Amino acid sequence: QVQLVESGGGLVQAGGSLRLSCAASGSIFTFNVMGWYRQPPGKQREMVAVITSGIISGGLTTYADSVKGRFTISRDNAKNTVYLQMTSLKPEDTAVYYCGGGGADLDTWGKGILVTVSS
Repeated sequence: QVQLVESGGGLVQAGGSLRLSCAASGSIFTFNVMGWYRQPPGKQREMVAVITSGIISGGLTTYADSVKGRFTISRDNAKNTVYLQMTSLKPEDTAVYYCGGGGADLDTWGKGILVTVSS
């Protein structure tokens, strides 16, 4: 089973940038869709961005309204890695960020990584 490992989180000031990486232990073509979800403190997990990774229709993206224009999801097939470039970060972006992969639904998850945005 392909495993996912997130990296790149940490503490950043409001207005700053971070890039999260999600490295897969095998080919990302195992998954039709990969994405980033987040869980803010005391709240439910929510979708941030997803990208199709299929050979035929790969590269299509969807974003939550709250991050459109600030976050960019991308993938590097050769490195079996998916990225989340986050810019203009806000305190409300503080959350544990999870990388996921799956068919129609994401059913394989990393352990998550904390992003803290200070005001």
